Amino acid sequence: MNFLAKKIIFAAFLATMMVPGEVLLVPNFITISRLGWIDTYYALIIPWIVSVFAIFLMRQHFLTLPLELKDAAMIDGSSHWRFLWTIVAPLSKPVIITSALLKFVGSWNAFLWVLIVTNKDKYRTLTVGLQTFSTEVGTVYNQLMAAATISIIPVVVLFIFTQRYFVRGIARTGLK
Repeated sequence: MNFLAKKIIFAAFLATMMVPGEVLLVPNFITISRLGWIDTYYALIIPWIVSVFAIFLMRQHFLTLPLELKDAAMIDGSSHWRFLWTIVAPLSKPVIITSALLKFVGSWNAFLWVLIVTNKDKYRTLTVGLQTFSTEVGTVYNQLMAAATISIIPVVVLFIFTQRYFVRGIARTGLK
C-alpha cells in the first residue's frame, strides 16, 4: 500500500530494533503488572507475539510480490482485504511460518523475562528450571546436560515439521 509517511513509519520501526531489550524490561514489567498479568500465561505469551524483525521480514517478502497480482485481482473485482487473504496470505505462508518459528524459539529460550514476571514455579519455563541444577555447592553437569537435551525436543520437532517453510521463507525473503 502506498500512503503518506510510509517510509518514515518503517524507519521508526527499524529504529526500535536498535533499542536493547534490557531497556524495555522495566516499562514492559510496569505494563504487565498494571494489567494484572503477573503470574499468568498472558505475561509469558503476549509480549512475544509481535516483533519488529518479523515485520521487517514480512515487508521484504511483500516487496517481492509482483504488482501485477494486485492489478489482476482489482480488475476481477477483488477488494483490498480479499486480495490480502486469498492471494497474499497463501503466497506468504513460508515467511509467516518462519516468523512464527523464530518467535517461538525466542520465547522458548526466554530466561530473564520469565524470572521477572513469574513468582510461582507453576508458570516458569524449562529454561528457568534448568538453573536448579546449578547451586552454590556446584553444578550437576550430567543431569543439566540431560535436562537441556530434553528441553530442546519441542523446538527440534517443531522445526522438523516446518523445515521446508522455514528454508523457503529464509531463501526467498529479501530477494527481488
